[in-house]
Amino acid sequence: MPGETDYLDGTYFRQNPDWHVSDSPWKVQQILRILNRNQIVPKTIYEAGCGAGEVLRLLQQNLDPTCELWGADVSAQAIELCQARANERLHFALFEDQPWEGKFFGLAIAIDVLAHVEDYRGFLRKLKSQATYKLIHIPLDISVQHVLREKSMIRRRQQHPHLHYFSKRTAMFALADLGYEIIDWSYTPRMIDIPSHVRGRLLRLPRILLFAMHRDFAVNLLGGFSLMVLAK
Repeated sequence: MPGETDYLDGTYFRQNPDWHVSDSPWKVQQILRILNRNQIVPKTIYEAGCGAGEVLRLLQQNLDPTCELWGADVSAQAIELCQARANERLHFALFEDQPWEGKFFGLAIAIDVLAHVEDYRGFLRKLKSQATYKLIHIPLDISVQHVLREKSMIRRRQQHPHLHYFSKRTAMFALADLGYEIIDWSYTPRMIDIPSHVRGRLLRLPRILLFAMHRDFAVNLLGGFSLMVLAK
């Protein structure tokens, strides 16, 4: 069965040898949009669950050159991929080896991480204490379409070992329970902007049309969206 150990024993790396690097420009676009909208210019950034490090590398190119960035991941394979991206202001380490442990950051980000963490509430509780601002991106796997298409859910679980499934409301409940102060949020249209398979491309137009008419309804009915939350 898929699980958190997939990142430790190399299973996830074998299934995803590029660690979804190709999605990183789109993710960075979403991050910059919400930061710019709220006029947040961080001096230090920490990414929990940095994968191959491409998101931080691209962020560095779009931020003030004095900004320092740190990334950590549980996977040794991911951190090995990160090393080619490291520089004097961009640092990577395994979670268990973080030389910057105890440092307080201007911004902490967790991009598509919560669904993979067994104790995601404990993860969020720690993240809240590590930075002034927190930016969390959460795939919204719960939708009418995904619930009805059971075989599709099984295939997605084999490809992406999510341990938890979120809707906008369940994600917001968790953040509120842990005392996060929501500053801003938005849906990010992953399956409109970068559909990853044939079924996604077929549903692209219905998603666009329905989202234009009623965003919550489109997200809850058809899925294919994520939630970006900026909080303190």
